[in-house]
Amino acid sequence: MTSDKKPKSEISFAETALRLGGKSEEEATRTGAVDRADDEVEALFAEQYKTSNSPIHKAVWDDKIPFEQFRATKLPPDKLTLQSMQRSIEILKKHKQQNTMYGPDGKIPESVLGDLADVGYWGMLIDKKYGGEGCTTQQFMTFLARVATIEPTAAGLASVHGCIGAVDPVRSFGNEEQKKRFLPKLASGDALSAFALTEPGAGSDLTALKTTAVLKGDKYVINGEKLFITNAIPGRTIGIVCLVDGKPAAIIADLPKQENEHFQIVKYGLHALKHAYNQGLVFKDFEVPKENLLVPPVGDGLTVAYHGLNLGRLALCATATGVMRLMLANMLPWAHFRETYGHPIESRELVKRRIARAAGLIIGAEALYSWGSWLLDQGYRGELECIIAKIFGSEAEKECAIELFMKTHGGRSFVQGHIFGDNVHDFLAPCIYEGEGEMLGMAFFKSLAKVHGQKYFEPVGKALQREGLRTLNPANPMHAWKLRNELIPYAFWFVGKKMSAPDTYEGVQLGPALKAHVDFAVETLEQSPMELSNNMTKHQLKLADRQCRIAELSQRIQDAITMIVTCFWAHQQENLVVEMSADILCQDLRRKLTGERVSDSYFKSCSKLADMILDGGFPGLAEIERADIIFGYTKPEKKREPAKV
Repeated sequence: MTSDKKPKSEISFAETALRLGGKSEEEATRTGAVDRADDEVEALFAEQYKTSNSPIHKAVWDDKIPFEQFRATKLPPDKLTLQSMQRSIEILKKHKQQNTMYGPDGKIPESVLGDLADVGYWGMLIDKKYGGEGCTTQQFMTFLARVATIEPTAAGLASVHGCIGAVDPVRSFGNEEQKKRFLPKLASGDALSAFALTEPGAGSDLTALKTTAVLKGDKYVINGEKLFITNAIPGRTIGIVCLVDGKPAAIIADLPKQENEHFQIVKYGLHALKHAYNQGLVFKDFEVPKENLLVPPVGDGLTVAYHGLNLGRLALCATATGVMRLMLANMLPWAHFRETYGHPIESRELVKRRIARAAGLIIGAEALYSWGSWLLDQGYRGELECIIAKIFGSEAEKECAIELFMKTHGGRSFVQGHIFGDNVHDFLAPCIYEGEGEMLGMAFFKSLAKVHGQKYFEPVGKALQREGLRTLNPANPMHAWKLRNELIPYAFWFVGKKMSAPDTYEGVQLGPALKAHVDFAVETLEQSPMELSNNMTKHQLKLADRQCRIAELSQRIQDAITMIVTCFWAHQQENLVVEMSADILCQDLRRKLTGERVSDSYFKSCSKLADMILDGGFPGLAEIERADIIFGYTKPEKKREPAKV
């Protein structure tokens, strides 16, 4: 549908701005479609839980930061782990110990998936009335982090099934008949699920979908191809995003148990996710009952697709936390075993700094997924918060794998059977999955700046169009006069922001180090509204082309938010090693924002923290099974002296 045929109410300012900025009609229209889809997801949430009322949005644009919304409630242990979760952990450990986690093809076999189904693994996020476990988001994400320390692929499959597979679309958008028909079998594991969204030409640009569904009688007839669909094999239940009457729609389909002329699998080699099935799907006159169409209260199939993304982003961060704990647990025995010039490398400052950095990354990721899931459980959309968790978690896992884990293990990292060499692609893939990091950073900026832009810049843009001007020149008196009615509200906002008093945190009594980090992050956030607004003023209609500047501004805010969340979360744990890990991460983030050089006291802090971790002080490592030392050699046994605290 072309823009001149659409009602004005359906044309977003983003679409108009791109058109005025000289973009093609196709790009403007497609961007407008994505912008409307975002608005439609937003409309699903009560006013107090929308992005404009989220903690991050308030922290940037309001005069006072809602600190209480940055302190996730810590669940007690008895409420954090359900019986079904503990039994699932025991099953995974059993298969790991018995070397039955993978089948002959290297994939997790049906026997393991079935054992997990017997204890409720696949129904964690499904309400009890439909046969599920009914756990909260915070319980589920914490569980995934623990599962990932045993078998990351199992955690990934639970995320695919429950967050971005068929479970979330049906429980969030299905009618009661659809819920009764699909959710019990999804909960029992009789129907494991996937979500078929990506196509050969449609990835981050979901407006490029080409798969179609045409209603013929009481069936939808689907034609098209999907690509990179995890957990998609014959017999699974999947959500398919396709075009119905030219608009995106979501349809739930039970795949045949065998390929046929209407449904075929496209197999290809994929380095990542090697223990799970990731394949293409081809549909040719594939029939699905018309009752399987999901009809959201607002929006269309893109609304359904976008809704589950935030759950998937949190799950990615939670899984990354578990994977990094697995790496750290396997760095310690190697650092104790490996000697250079007669001394174990655990005594070397460089290795100690790596251990401390890994600990900081783990605590940061844990804080972000815990906080994000806590907000989702309260009813928030969590768009900004989940984007931060995804970006930080994926980048932290990549750094931990390459810069810390691989370099500490040296050449043995590339020997077959080593955790790094065998899984390096899985360690890197999260940077791409659920949205590539820098692209998501730009989406973060867009969501953060949207209300401000609509309130102050959209009227100016429309006035420019009315006056036949392409850009505003504030130094031109004629421009100022013609647009005076539109510029006055912005002038009041600008002056008010300049005169606002600085905010300070005076809540829970944080330790001096963590308090200093929170104060610094608050100062950074106080500068961000003017930085964002000034760039919107400077670049105007060309702002969309300033991708690098947008990404840089976005990342600064993300880093400041990460510092606040990490400090509050670490303080709640009442664990000195956790607080010291948070301090190391926040020092790193602070230097990243200021460009300062590393101090000697920082290196001393890293060494002190590493010694405490080597002595068993980091939570959650003791229960992780360590891999055998590859190419070990005989050496005298030496006992480690405990660290002095």
